[in-house]
Amino acid sequence: MDRTDLIQKSHTEAQTEKTGLTKEEFDYAQDVIRKLEAYYDRRVVGQTRLRTSLIAALLAEGHILIESVPGLAKTTAAKAISDAVDGKFSRIQCTPDLLPGDIIGTQIYHQESGKFETIFGPVFANFVLLDEINRSSAKTQSAMLEAMQERQVTIGGVTYRMPQDVFLVIATQNPIEQEGTYPLSEAQTDRFLLKEIITYPTPEEEVRILDRMDMDAPEKEPPALSVADVDRVQRITGRVYADASVKEYIARLVDATRHADEHLPEDLQGYVRMGASPRASIAFLRTARAIALMQGRTYVIPDDVKEMCHPVLRHRVALNYAAAADDVAVETVLDALAGSVRTP
Repeated sequence: MDRTDLIQKSHTEAQTEKTGLTKEEFDYAQDVIRKLEAYYDRRVVGQTRLRTSLIAALLAEGHILIESVPGLAKTTAAKAISDAVDGKFSRIQCTPDLLPGDIIGTQIYHQESGKFETIFGPVFANFVLLDEINRSSAKTQSAMLEAMQERQVTIGGVTYRMPQDVFLVIATQNPIEQEGTYPLSEAQTDRFLLKEIITYPTPEEEVRILDRMDMDAPEKEPPALSVADVDRVQRITGRVYADASVKEYIARLVDATRHADEHLPEDLQGYVRMGASPRASIAFLRTARAIALMQGRTYVIPDDVKEMCHPVLRHRVALNYAAAADDVAVETVLDALAGSVRTP
């Protein structure tokens, strides 16, 4: 073991004392994370950035929005994470005629008994895949707000709680430029902890995809983990140490989005219409803790925050029409903002 490893080991042990994480808890979390990553890699070619965000969202007890053009394995990636855990899974294919009751449930009147029966919708599951969420109407999209934020739904005036252990919504959407889409409102997108954008595979990755197509279909792989495993690691993740300096860095970074023109270079000024809400700061802290644990640490460093800059902010920082006209991507603005904030 070289000097760098010894320093990191010493630092990890010191932070373990502060957080109260035992070595057994840390090793347990590492084992769960490695199993999730391995399961994903056996199902999906490439898309390692998406793998990181999916696992981070799961560990941080948040929800994730995935965007790409059709055919880039959004659904496959979502299923890979949900299939890795032996929990209840529901898939909702969103269409323009989908109603709120189709998601959260409804009441059915039985004439014989003269009573109403509550039928729970597919949202009552540990993992909910909302496929092509922006093909459903705004009224149907809003039906998920209470479930995602409060972990409860109201049916017939009665409130019902969602699963108390693991509840992850993975929503996919097509770019808003495509026909037949209804853009999500800011209130809806803000409920997603992260937003990830999938890009096209490289030619080498596409060859691997074709090779897999030529292979015999493998038998269905059993889940690698239980809901209890994930629930325990979620609680461990919440106790990963984050120093006051890291929290201050998060606050400064989010505040910079609200006063963008004071931080951006002249060629990017005037493009930001709306900065990020405090949910962005919460998302940074929660996902940075998950990233630290995924990197084999019990403490957060500023690089963990920087790594999640795009997924946390790209759907919370709104650009105006001038940015669209000038073909300025939100990621370009975010990089400039992050570069203007001093790293502790």
